[in-house]
Amino acid sequence: MNRPLAIALTLAIAIPRAGTAQAGPLSTGLKADYIVIRDYFIRAAEKMPEAKYSFRPSPDVRTFAQQVAHVARDQYNLCAPVIGGARPMNIPREDTVSKKADLVAALRTAFAYCDSAYNTLTDATGAEVVGSGGYRKGRFAMLNWNVWHTWEHYGNIVVYLRMNGLVPPSSEPSR
Repeated sequence: MNRPLAIALTLAIAIPRAGTAQAGPLSTGLKADYIVIRDYFIRAAEKMPEAKYSFRPSPDVRTFAQQVAHVARDQYNLCAPVIGGARPMNIPREDTVSKKADLVAALRTAFAYCDSAYNTLTDATGAEVVGSGGYRKGRFAMLNWNVWHTWEHYGNIVVYLRMNGLVPPSSEPSR
């Protein structure tokens, strides 16, 4: 390949097209992190047998079902301000939902709700402050909070899975 052609191809790939919205490296990276933990968490919820949803490693911590319900509920708490609406009603509560099928469905619905928040995030909109009270932060900060909070609880349920002889999704061989 001749040098002028190589330079032209490199520039065509590297320079964003005029008028095209660019998510940017920060928002793209955050969304990628979210997708990883979203998928691990759903797979872990699917992997735990129904009979083990009441499992808790000690009496002073949440059951597996309560962990799943908590993460599903907080998808709404942390993504609603970014989406710009009130969080939906009838979202799972730790003390009312315990069946695997109900919780996996609730978790999938909650993550789908948050998908729209991550899909609209760009580096340009990331600093815009949203929410109220303790939930008043920039869009990027709010969604970053959601990512690390979900990872925190994934760490909890990894222990629950391992104590029940199951390999967590993050430790499974690559697909």
